Formats: sequence, C-alpha cells, structure tokens
Amino acid sequence: MTIHCCSNIAFIPNDIWEAITIKVATDSIRSLCSLRMTCKAAHDAGEADIVHWSVSIPPPHATPWWWCLNPEAKRFFDRCMAAGNPELLFREALRELFIRRNENVGIQMLNSATSTGHAAAKYALSMMLMLRTDDNVEKQKGLELYRELDAAGSVAGSEVQMPRIEEQHTVCASPRCSTRGHMPLLYDYRRRAAERNSVHAFGRAAHIPCIQCRADYDLQAFVNLP
Repeated sequence: MTIHCCSNIAFIPNDIWEAITIKVATDSIRSLCSLRMTCKAAHDAGEADIVHWSVSIPPPHATPWWWCLNPEAKRFFDRCMAAGNPELLFREALRELFIRRNENVGIQMLNSATSTGHAAAKYALSMMLMLRTDDNVEKQKGLELYRELDAAGSVAGSEVQMPRIEEQHTVCASPRCSTRGHMPLLYDYRRRAAERNSVHAFGRAAHIPCIQCRADYDLQAFVNLP
C-alpha cells in the first residue's frame, strides 16, 4: 500500500513565512538557525533585513567564544549590524563612547538604539546627557528620559564606566530639596553595606521622593561601576 503525504507548505505566502521567522528570531539565534534548516522557504525568509534586525543577541558572557572566529558567524553579525539590530547598535555605541572616544558618534548611535525601545541604550543615553555641563537643554532631555525609565520601572545599572562626577554634573538644583547633595553619601552607604553582605545594600534610592535626586544616585552608580 502506498501512502501519499501532502503538504501545503509551498502555498504559505512569503509574508507569513517572514512573520514566523521574525517571531522565532526574537527567541534566539539557535532557534532561527534551526528554523532555517527546515525548508527552503524558511531559509529564504531568514535572509530578510527585518529578521536580522529582530534577532535576539545573547549577552557577551553567554556567547560561544568560537563565534568570533567563525567566518559565517561574523557575516551573520555583520548583516545584523547593517540592518540596525538594536542590541548590536547599543554595544557599538559603547565602543564609540568609551574605547574610540567618539562622543558625537556614540551619542548618535545611542539615540538610534533608544528610538527602537532598547531600555539599556535609553538608560545609558540619559546618564550621558545628564553628565553634560555645556548644554542644559540636553541635560534636561536626559532627565526626561530618566523619568520615563523610572516610571516604567526600567531603571537599571549599566556595564560601562564613566569619569568621576563633579559638582556641575549633578541634576538636582532645588534649594528646597532636603535630600539634595546627599546621594554620594547614600551610594557610599549602599556600597559598604554590599561589601558586608548586608540587607541595607538593597533598595538603591527608591525611597527618595525627589526624582532628580534619584537620578543623581544613579549617576553615582553609573560612574563607579567596577
């Protein structure tokens, strides 16, 4: 007896394949590669720029070391960067800022990554703008970005190190604020508590009512990362 297997896979429209591939790509690179090996339609859909833009890039510590030596992996990441992948754009912005010292290029790339909704890029951009001493408009823009992150509960640390904070870098300037100027002390208290593994190391500046002082605390944390 002969069994005939019929498949409608060839009749699935390209835009549906592309939507499926994007969904899989946001899970992981491995998932994307597995899907692309299933059939020609999936393989072709994986060539789209939007897929390379959407693919989830693992953090550096979770990236296999041999990927940087593999020509095919390098071509893949080059495609992702060319497509404007937000995570890779964010990492390249940090290299421009803190390795190549190209501040204007780095800020522009952070703006691009932030516009895609990348929270870490938005945080780094808010810190960079609030550290400006030559442009109050940009400093206020940084504070507004910080407000948005704080309201969304997305305020988090970063993995980059900045220059030492000077008085002119502080955000809170209200003479009526009772916590103004105290954030370095609070940060130092939290840091020492962390060294003792104390519960007082937790909480950051969440209890401080002044949003500008909370931003000042995060600036302290931002520039003092090991």
